[in-house]
Amino acid sequence: MATPRVNHEIDYRIYGEEMQFVEIELDPQETAIAESGSMLMMEDGIQMQTIFGDGSTQQSGGFFGKLMSAGKRILTGESLFMTAFSNNASGKKKVSFAAPYTGKIIPLDLQELGGTIIAQKDAFLCAAKGVSVGIHLQRRLGTGLFGGEGFIMQKLEGDGQAFLHAGGYILERELQPGEVLKIDTGCVVAYTPSVDFDIEFVRGIKNFMFGGEGLFFARLQGPGKVWIQSLPISRLAGRILQYATTNRKEEGSLLGGLGNIFDGRE
Repeated sequence: MATPRVNHEIDYRIYGEEMQFVEIELDPQETAIAESGSMLMMEDGIQMQTIFGDGSTQQSGGFFGKLMSAGKRILTGESLFMTAFSNNASGKKKVSFAAPYTGKIIPLDLQELGGTIIAQKDAFLCAAKGVSVGIHLQRRLGTGLFGGEGFIMQKLEGDGQAFLHAGGYILERELQPGEVLKIDTGCVVAYTPSVDFDIEFVRGIKNFMFGGEGLFFARLQGPGKVWIQSLPISRLAGRILQYATTNRKEEGSLLGGLGNIFDGRE
C-alpha cells in the first residue's frame, strides 16, 4: 500500500520540444507554487497569491520564521517571494508555467526519489504546494569554490511533484554503488543526496592551458541518480556575448577573416 502524500497531488502535461511549458491540472483547493514571473497562462477560477518562500510546513515560527526561511532563497539568487496558484473553483482548472530559455523541463516525483533532490540554484521552476525549496551548502570547500555552480545549491524536499528546467538535452543517469562519472561542472543539473559530489583538478598543464575545458570537472560517485544538461545557460550566454562583442571569425578556417570581408560581415 502506497504511503499517502502530505504535499498536494497534481496532474501535469509537458508541451513543446525545445521551448517547453508545463500545464498543471489542479483539483478544487489544490495549489501549485512557482518562481515569480514563470506563469504562462491560467484558467478563470485560479487565484494567484504572492507568499514568503515556498509556503511549506517547514516554514514555522510565525512571520519571523517565514521571513528567515524565505530569506535563505536570496542566497541562491532567487526572489524573497514565490507565487501560489490555488484552484478556488468547483471543478478542475489548469495553470501553465513556461521555461525561461531553450531546454527541457524535468518532472520529479519526490516521493519516488526518496524525498530530497539537490539541484543547481536556478533550476527550480514550479512544484506542488508543500514541497520545500531550501538551500544546500556544499560540504567541501573545493566543491564550493570551483564547482561551477557555486557553494550554495537548492534543496527540494517533500513527497510531491516538482519541476526543474535545464538547457539543451537532459540525460538522466543511474549510478551504481562505487560507479564514478566525471562531468563538466556547469552541466550538473541535479542529483540525489546518496551521490557523492566532489570537484577534481584537471591533470596535466597542457590540458588546462590548451584543452579549452577549464581547470576542474565534477566527480560524481554512486549510488544514486544524476541529471545532466548538454547546454548550461552560462555557456550559451558566453557564446552569445562572444559573438555580440567581437568581430566574427569563421571557426576552424584560416581564411575566416577574408571570407567575412567578401560576404559583407566586415
